[in-house]
Amino acid sequence: MNVEKLIELYPRVYHMAERGAWDNIRAHGLMSTTAVLDHLKVQGDDRARFESEHRDQKMDVRVGHPSNIVLRDQKPMPERRLLQALTDGTTPQQWYELINEKVFFWVEEERLHRLLGARDYRNLEHDVLTLNSAELIQAYADKIWLCHMNSGNTWPIPHRRGTEVFRRIADYPVKASGRPAKAVVELVVDYAVPNIADYVLEVRRMKGSEVLGIIE
Repeated sequence: MNVEKLIELYPRVYHMAERGAWDNIRAHGLMSTTAVLDHLKVQGDDRARFESEHRDQKMDVRVGHPSNIVLRDQKPMPERRLLQALTDGTTPQQWYELINEKVFFWVEEERLHRLLGARDYRNLEHDVLTLNSAELIQAYADKIWLCHMNSGNTWPIPHRRGTEVFRRIADYPVKASGRPAKAVVELVVDYAVPNIADYVLEVRRMKGSEVLGIIE
């Protein structure tokens, strides 16, 4: 896919974070789970429950410590359903580690609202980031992957997936018109976006699809 076409089709990208997370994101960047664990110097076997296993609930990395960061749950991809979905020999542990080393953005607001309205999240408040995709993509083009599906969800059907669902921008299949052969669902960045604040247009505090206030 051509970078210019990608920006034209998806001029904004969105990220849903925990309520109150924006201050830390602005200060330290938007970090993947792997980047968070590196940042907080979590080493060895202590990392596995955060990075290599299913997180069926939110997890505090350093409970009660001022530097604590909350990692979001991964309820929609339990191991038993990943075993039905994964192809090319990828194991659930490898999939968790792959997902956890990346930062995820929705390329369409409709997908964002679908997640905000999901049963497990609709009654919770979130900090929702809206970003200028042109600036983000141009700065991080060599670290970006595109995905045609919600890679972290196995409900209601454990759709088949493997490492090949993530494609670099130039390798993402397109039609003769230059439009994607399959609509892009996720824009994914390796490891972290340290200067995320440079690309943020707005931060909303939201509960479901209700905007409770503008934070930034």
